This record gives sequence, structure tokens and C-alpha cells, in this order.
Amino acid sequence: MALPQEPAFTHDRAARLGVLLINLGTPDAPTTAAVRRYLAQFLSDPRVVEIPRALWKPFLHTFLLNLRSPRSAQRYATIWTKQGSPLLVHSQRQKTLLLGYLGQRLKEIGLPSDHAQIELGMRYGEPSIAAAMVRLKEGGCDRILVLPLYPQYAASTTASALDEVFGAALNMRRVPALRVIDAYHDDPGYITSLAQSINEYWVKNGRPNRLMLSFHGLPRRSLELGDPYHCHCMKTGRLLATELGLTKEQFVITFQSRFGRAKWLTPYTQPTLVALAREGVGRVDVACPGFVSDCLETLEEIAQEGQAAYLKAGGREYHYIPCLNERPAWITALADLAMVHLQGWQDPVPDAAALAERLARAKALGAVK
Repeated sequence: MALPQEPAFTHDRAARLGVLLINLGTPDAPTTAAVRRYLAQFLSDPRVVEIPRALWKPFLHTFLLNLRSPRSAQRYATIWTKQGSPLLVHSQRQKTLLLGYLGQRLKEIGLPSDHAQIELGMRYGEPSIAAAMVRLKEGGCDRILVLPLYPQYAASTTASALDEVFGAALNMRRVPALRVIDAYHDDPGYITSLAQSINEYWVKNGRPNRLMLSFHGLPRRSLELGDPYHCHCMKTGRLLATELGLTKEQFVITFQSRFGRAKWLTPYTQPTLVALAREGVGRVDVACPGFVSDCLETLEEIAQEGQAAYLKAGGREYHYIPCLNERPAWITALADLAMVHLQGWQDPVPDAAALAERLARAKALGAVK
């Protein structure tokens, strides 16, 4: 199969660094048709649903998509903003802010502030990872750092995103050098930014009787097969609780977004909320450390459904603490993380005279440009 046309190469152009931010993705609109397209792509990923394709696909397309798409569209409609999907809006803002923060870091070590180009790619939906890779190559990036916005590694998220990255590379003649940040669940900057976010919320709103740290769930089988996700979540929770100065009795780690009849990671978030209310825990605050951008799972499932379940069971006060989103401490942590993993690639940029000399030598050897 013929490879697509590569961006034009010239000998007098200095190579740049690329950073590819990756998030899960979102429907284009809160409509049944848009949600169906999104869910069809998401639930067709063998990393997400580990059921033999011959059994799963007929069930998915003849039953599940017809059932879930209208319901999910209604849920998305409750969180949609004038700017669009919260997940996409926050991810794009993170990209823009990181460009400035990282540019300042590069300037401090003697490199041009625009030496790094940052692109955003979604695993499902738009903007796609493949398109983001093309934009980085068109920008002259021959070294790309892949930075998934998933602090905890899971095969269904991080590995799936990397599948897409390397799948895009299959269609490139000149594959850029690639580095991957697979997890940063215990990164000090990440933990500090989480603690700062929660502490600032408590300064304004008072403290709860119990803090719940709710992570996205996975089938229990993923842990048994060697996925480190559960361990990563537990370590994040432990480090965050330590940073906040909490005792074991003051916080609980749970898992949300359970799907199907199989056993998932426990304890489950909503049943735990109900149990806390019935035990007489007056106020519960919920934070979602595994999500760095507010989205359907935080704004609807936790902030709306979680609150309703807790109050219905007799709880008195419920608070959802927003995700990191565009908090300066979080963008600082991202920039620091990127700089650590870009080490060894931060070569001095040749000046105009050196580039002209390189072009002259190449032309003397027969190059066109």
C-alpha cells in the first residue's frame, strides 16, 4: 500500500519538539446520532470490551447502541455548554496553557519559546490522534513526546491510546522518534495540585465528614490479568490523603461507572454513598483524581446522580469538588512532567548561518532543497 505524502523536508529548517496530549474523547453533540457514532467507536475497541468480536459486535450494533445512545444523549445534554463538550473545552484550554508554560521553561534553558509544538488528539472522536500526529510532522517535529491525560495506567485507556499512536505511525514513511509517558499517578506535582485544589475548596466551603476519592472503574478481571490500574489508583489516593493530612477514617477510595454484570473493582461509588448516608455521615465531599478534566462521568454521574442517591438515602450535605481542569498548579505539573521526559532532546537550535551552510552542503551533494 502506498504511503501518504509526507510533509516537505528542507535542509534549512530546524527540527522542533512535539508534545501530543491525548484524552478519551467526546461526541460532537448531545444528540442520539452523534452519541451513537461515538459509542460505536468506543465500544468497538477490543481494549475496552474484551469479548470475542464475533459475539460482541452483533450484540453491540443490533441492541446495545439502540438502547444506550438515546439515554446517553440525554445525559450529555445536561452537562453540555455553549462552548461544547466540557471534556473537549477543558482539554483544548489545557493544551493552550501548556504551550505557554512549556515555552517559558524552554526559554529558561536557552531554547526558543516556540521550539515545542503541542497538539491534542482524542482516542475516540475529533480531533483524532492521527490528525494530531500529522500536524506535528507538518510543524517540523521529528521527536514527539506522547502524554496521555490519564494519570493512572490502564490497558483500556493508556494502551488503547498508544495503539492509535503507533497505528498512525504505520502510515508514515519518516516515523518520528517517540517517547511515551505511561503513568504519573505518583508524580509530586500532580499530587500537590490535587491537594491544593481540594484544600482551596475546603477553605471556601468548609470541610466534610468524609472525603470520597472516586476513580473510574474497570472489570475485576483486568487486575487479575496484570493491569496496574487498581494499584495506581490506590497509591494516588494514599499519597493525596497524606498530603491533605487525613487519617484512614476520613477518606474512602471507590470506583464508578460500572457497566454490565461482571464484577468490577470495588467498592462501588454510588452504593458507598448510600451506605455513608445511612450510617449518618452528614457531609460527603467527592473528588475524582483520575479525571483531569470535568466530563460526563464527573459532572453528571458524580455531581448529579451521586448527589441524588446520597440525599435520597438520608445524607444531609453533598459537595462535588471539580477536576483540575485549567488550574495553574496542574498546568505547572504538566510542564514539569514534559520537561523531565524531553531531556536529551533539548539540543541547541542551529542559527540561520548554520542552517544555510547545511543547505549548501546538501545541494552540493545533489539535494533540491
